[in-house]
Amino acid sequence: MKNKKVILQDWGLIDYKKAWDRQETLFAETVNLKMELRNRMAVAGDNYQDETLTNNYLVFCEHPHVYTLGKSGKPEHLLLNDEQLKEKQASYYPINRGGDITYHGPGQIVCYPILDLDNFFTDIHLYLRTLEEAVILTMAEFGLKGERYPGYTGVWLDADNDKARKICAMGVRCSRWVTMHGLAFNVNAQLDYFKNIVPCGIDDKAVTSMQQELGEQVDLNQVKQILQKHISVLFGMEII
Repeated sequence: MKNKKVILQDWGLIDYKKAWDRQETLFAETVNLKMELRNRMAVAGDNYQDETLTNNYLVFCEHPHVYTLGKSGKPEHLLLNDEQLKEKQASYYPINRGGDITYHGPGQIVCYPILDLDNFFTDIHLYLRTLEEAVILTMAEFGLKGERYPGYTGVWLDADNDKARKICAMGVRCSRWVTMHGLAFNVNAQLDYFKNIVPCGIDDKAVTSMQQELGEQVDLNQVKQILQKHISVLFGMEII
């Protein structure tokens, strides 16, 4: 039996480490429950009857200025030392998602889907492409043409020429088909902070935001609601 119900949570502006700990708790609860259910099934065999289902979560938040380095990233892609980080009121964490280094900060929508993909589809490539599609559809409602850049995750503008610029970064962790981490979508983000890193390990491409492209500040809550709508439709979620 598949559970398409997804618990929607908005954590507001939250310290990165605090949000990471919350994610880890929800992630571990789901993984542990899956293991327990499989053990019960193995013991009971053909007599197994249990309607217990794993939970799914869709979390939105913003973070104070922070740089995070994924498992495949290089520490030298952070171009600041400890003193310079303090001057910019930014923190730094090596973390357990895929990908290289990225920046989170106010004005950027961060979305953490903590999903049991056994409830949807067990294909991590399709999972990433579906998240990208949700961002692309959201941008389209504001007259922006989001695109995929061959060989990279995330969403870009002008991906087919030398003006390519990234507007949404992605990095996920998946264990036993349970996901955590997710996407960072630059809406009104302070783009100067990206100058202090080699974003996602790509040193020859620009970073942009909806505000930069549209020439005006964008209603963050409106973007969040539209993004949530597209994610829920594409995954066939029942939001609760």
